[in-house]
Amino acid sequence: MSRIQKIADDLVVIDLNYDNTAQVDCAYLILGAQPALVETGPTATVENLLAGVREAGLDPAALQAIAVTHIHLDHAGGAGALVQRFPHLQVYVHPIGAPHLIDPTKLVASATRLYGEDMGRLFGEVIPIPADRVRALADGETVQLGGRRLAAVDTPGHARHHHVYWDRTTGDLFTGDLAGVALPGSHYVRAPTPPPELDIPAWEHSLQKVRGLRSKRLLLTHFGPHNAVDDILAQLDDSLHQNLHFVQNAMAAGEDETSIIARAREDALQAIARRDGPGARARYEVIMPVRQSVLGLMRYIRKSDERAREALG
Repeated sequence: MSRIQKIADDLVVIDLNYDNTAQVDCAYLILGAQPALVETGPTATVENLLAGVREAGLDPAALQAIAVTHIHLDHAGGAGALVQRFPHLQVYVHPIGAPHLIDPTKLVASATRLYGEDMGRLFGEVIPIPADRVRALADGETVQLGGRRLAAVDTPGHARHHHVYWDRTTGDLFTGDLAGVALPGSHYVRAPTPPPELDIPAWEHSLQKVRGLRSKRLLLTHFGPHNAVDDILAQLDDSLHQNLHFVQNAMAAGEDETSIIARAREDALQAIARRDGPGARARYEVIMPVRQSVLGLMRYIRKSDERAREALG
């Protein structure tokens, strides 16, 4: 079975087979005079990534650059391993994320709090990147990747260190987690809201900003190309607010964390089953577990309440 899908003459989706599961996490290979990757996935799937590059007909040593939408390990965790193997690679990233690629100590500690003993299995070693190989891109700054000129667009919400990459010429938008999780063959969009940096007003603003680009196609990291741009963004927006209200109401009623997670998981599984049948449920849990999304919302609500109390004096 092929691990790649060619979606344009110069653009290939590489299935990373994250956690031994197909079509939940991917990287994009842009071909041309300066071949490049958008996203890397974690170190644990780097060999799958390189096999996909070879399957696309390119020697991985010919890669010139990597652009990551943000520094979460399922998107950028393998960047250090790639630079270690190919020291000429240039890595493009959001300015807030750049220091954490150079020294990933805090990034790894934060992820370990969330993933615990699964860290090594899911992500592998997170290798620091030499500072001279990391280039921070400002909002609106353009970069040459393959034969394409892409603009980095600051889109916080899921994380403060989030870019999407906009190709004005083709209308393609590499979305990272901005547009949520929408897996192939599914009609369900999940809002990924893990801790610690969830900011829902910022996400709303980012969605408005992205709608203004009038993209023709969304290229999701989780997973693949989607032409129904308005529908995906609307579903993500709905999911974000429905989940927020659910958790807010449960917390206000005094429910504990375990109960909220259990009810949220059951609601999510039923929603997926209504749209896609029961077989699709497990794949969503692999890449964006309900528990993590609930924990992120609970932390966001507590922090919002603290800020409101401080504002009142």
